[in-house]
Amino acid sequence: MRWALPPLIIAAVASAAAAQTMTHSEPITATQGQLLIASLPAGSHELTLDGTPVHVEPDGRFMAGVDRDFTGSKQLAWVMPDGSNAQAELKVQPRGWDISRLPARLATPANPTPEWLAQRAAEVAQIQAARAEPSAHDFWRQGWAWPASGRVSTHFGAQRIYGDTPASYHSGMDIAAPTGTPVVAPAAGVVRLATGPFSLEGNLVILDHGRGLHSAMLHLSKIDVTVGQTVQQGEKIGEIGTTGRSTGPHLHWGLSWNGVRVDPEALLPPLPAEAPAR
Repeated sequence: MRWALPPLIIAAVASAAAAQTMTHSEPITATQGQLLIASLPAGSHELTLDGTPVHVEPDGRFMAGVDRDFTGSKQLAWVMPDGSNAQAELKVQPRGWDISRLPARLATPANPTPEWLAQRAAEVAQIQAARAEPSAHDFWRQGWAWPASGRVSTHFGAQRIYGDTPASYHSGMDIAAPTGTPVVAPAAGVVRLATGPFSLEGNLVILDHGRGLHSAMLHLSKIDVTVGQTVQQGEKIGEIGTTGRSTGPHLHWGLSWNGVRVDPEALLPPLPAEAPAR
């Protein structure tokens, strides 16, 4: 079932499908935290990013994630259709992040019990298992849609620094909305995990979009899908809630490529007019 959301929310974006085209020796640019979607000449193969293999589709399309804190450049190398070797530099440009500096005394003291640590280890094992095997699905090519209607309360990469000690940066985007607000698939995918509540994530759904790209939808009040189910873009997967470690009802949407966390908001169309713009 496709869940009806406001038109500007549900419309897939062309920019996610519009790839940069790479040619031999020409540099390509990306920004910190970006899911890079680019194209090689059709028939190219054996692509590597800093020596790590990256899947290339027959038409040359590929994707790669850039870590939020990476600085400098990476090296892309591949084999052209005629068998010759090619390479290009991937220049990573810095981004400005929402940084809050607070007194050290405001940091939450960390003193977990052995019982909590054991529970957390089991939860992390389930999450890792759900992302362990990259699939051959090509859902990541279709473009992206907003998973819920609401206000972006926290952006990817935001971070608090207590005194001189930085806390972990925010690894996704938060959409604040009332409990029960529908959450839909931002792109088609296979459900790899649908369970909870976990201690931090609450009720959690992980979608496999193919080739190592996964969405994690956190803090749900209700889950409407089951493991192994294929959902289409715009199909309801659950409802916004405040389960797990949460201070109010919202959806945390995290996007990762082979373990590299990337900014999902950068793939989306503009916010609806009634919501404040970034």
